[in-house]
Amino acid sequence: MKLHTNFNFFCVFLFFILSSSSFLASAKAEDEEYNYNEESGKGPKDWWHINPKWEVCGNGKLQSPIDILDKRVQEFPELGKLQKDYQPAPSVLKNTGHAIVVQWNGNAGQLHINETYYKLIQCHWHTPSEHTLNGKKFELELHAVHQNSKGETAVIGIWYKIGRPDRLLSKLLKDLKSLGEEDIDLGVINPGIIKFGSRKYYRYVGSLTSPPCTEGVVWTIVKKVRTVSREQLRALKEALHHGYGDNARPTQEINGREIWLYRPKKNAKTT
Repeated sequence: MKLHTNFNFFCVFLFFILSSSSFLASAKAEDEEYNYNEESGKGPKDWWHINPKWEVCGNGKLQSPIDILDKRVQEFPELGKLQKDYQPAPSVLKNTGHAIVVQWNGNAGQLHINETYYKLIQCHWHTPSEHTLNGKKFELELHAVHQNSKGETAVIGIWYKIGRPDRLLSKLLKDLKSLGEEDIDLGVINPGIIKFGSRKYYRYVGSLTSPPCTEGVVWTIVKKVRTVSREQLRALKEALHHGYGDNARPTQEINGREIWLYRPKKNAKTT
């Protein structure tokens, strides 16, 4: 009787071990479903055939990021000043394995574009920058992701070069250095700490820059380049899973798209 009981216990224990191993292997496989290493077979050029739902990553005509060439940009004053109304809200710091994310779980405010309000959902970073300016890459690019009531997306992109520390990353630095698999509760964070530094911006219609590469995203790229310290940049890179130092998709074809530039009138104060 005792032998039978021990055998049953062993079977249950073995099942638990095998199930746990299977779960971990599955989680790892899912986490590594795509990456940014072109030599791995799962890099950006191969995203489109990894998952049928990601086919647009390969055959889409409105893909992002792009190279913004000043010589082909058209000024469009009617775009108007960027209208954002942010407010403090509860937030968490997440490591998705592909990006470091600050996610707001309350009402963090909104962005107003063409009579439509887009609620701020999260921000994350790419190293180096994904969008380029006249062929030039920058050390870092922040994406502030917004969605409207229909689930449509608008993203504000901000470039960074090495220089003075960034205010938001200064606030997150300690948590970045201890970030592992578990989310970190940041408490209330005011998105207004994200400094745009300029009223000039580029606007175009593109896509998400990672799978599923959904198109129809309204992109706003702030013209002024902000600064980030080397320590902050290093902390972002080292926090990513699997040693991802770079998590930037290469630029995509323009395919005849219009890229607009908004700048205040000359008699108005500009930065």
